Amino acid sequence: MPGLLDPIIIKGLEIPNRLVMPPMATRFATETGEVTARLIAHYSDRAVGVGLVIVEHCFVMIEGRMCADQPGIHRDDLIPGLTRAVQAVHRQGAKIAVQINHGGSKTPPDAALGLPVGPSPVPFPGSEVQPRELTVGEIPRIVEAFGKAARRARTAGFDAVEVHGAHGFLNSQFLSPLTNRRTDRYGGTLENRLRLPVEIVTEVLHQAGGDFPLLYRLGAEDFMDGGLSIEEGVQSAEAMVRAGVDVLDVSGGLGGFVHPTINGQGFMIPAAERVKAAVPVPVIGVGGITEPKFADQVIREGRVDMVAVGRAMLSDPSWARKAAESLSG
Repeated sequence: MPGLLDPIIIKGLEIPNRLVMPPMATRFATETGEVTARLIAHYSDRAVGVGLVIVEHCFVMIEGRMCADQPGIHRDDLIPGLTRAVQAVHRQGAKIAVQINHGGSKTPPDAALGLPVGPSPVPFPGSEVQPRELTVGEIPRIVEAFGKAARRARTAGFDAVEVHGAHGFLNSQFLSPLTNRRTDRYGGTLENRLRLPVEIVTEVLHQAGGDFPLLYRLGAEDFMDGGLSIEEGVQSAEAMVRAGVDVLDVSGGLGGFVHPTINGQGFMIPAAERVKAAVPVPVIGVGGITEPKFADQVIREGRVDMVAVGRAMLSDPSWARKAAESLSG
């Protein structure tokens, strides 16, 4: 079986090893979403020894912005800055993707410049803000915004794009029965709750090209009573693959990226294993991983195909280089 340091090919893209730097918000962009020198340095410094860097979630439209200093990918004039980030990471030998996102009902009103929108007028768990329910007529505009963002990603030189469908953001909200109370074709059954994510994936492939590698960050379980179950999460993964997704990046849903009962390394690996057993595409596992040997082991055991290491890389920009040295020595 391959290990952490072995390459992997995804839709013709050769990634030099199976270590992923996952998307983690830095708030290093300008107040209007432009890439800054600080943002570029952040990713460049951590790209050495990494197979794939995934840039933090970039908003596809102002209505889905999470904060004023979040990077944007909603306008063509942002492409040159994004290109500079791509070039900096490429110089370090890594491949680079960008995650595209809409915050939905999690979006703070001041960041979204108005009342946040969601699948239903249901406050996000823990919030007192009641979002405005999206009309069926408004949904195509959001779908198109994701597609245009993916096209900009390809134009900027990114090697791949990742659609965010986890951590309680818009796609996750449509998928969860806790936040989606719709009675039209976008609500009710799992097939209907998946309709928006599937439409977004289809539009991304249409606008960016069917040969452009597409990742989907799947919130495979909500970890909340009455929320998305792991069984529905696995069915969702299968639907994403049928829609054209090339890699599934498995995390949590409305409950976020922290598991309520598993506290050790790889707390999302069991969910990723369930997904991997059901789909024919590579699966990324994540969850508090800090030790190179553990990351290598879960790949060699066939539990996942790639491993994302987040917080450890935030605290130590040289983590990937040190990991490679320890495993090859």
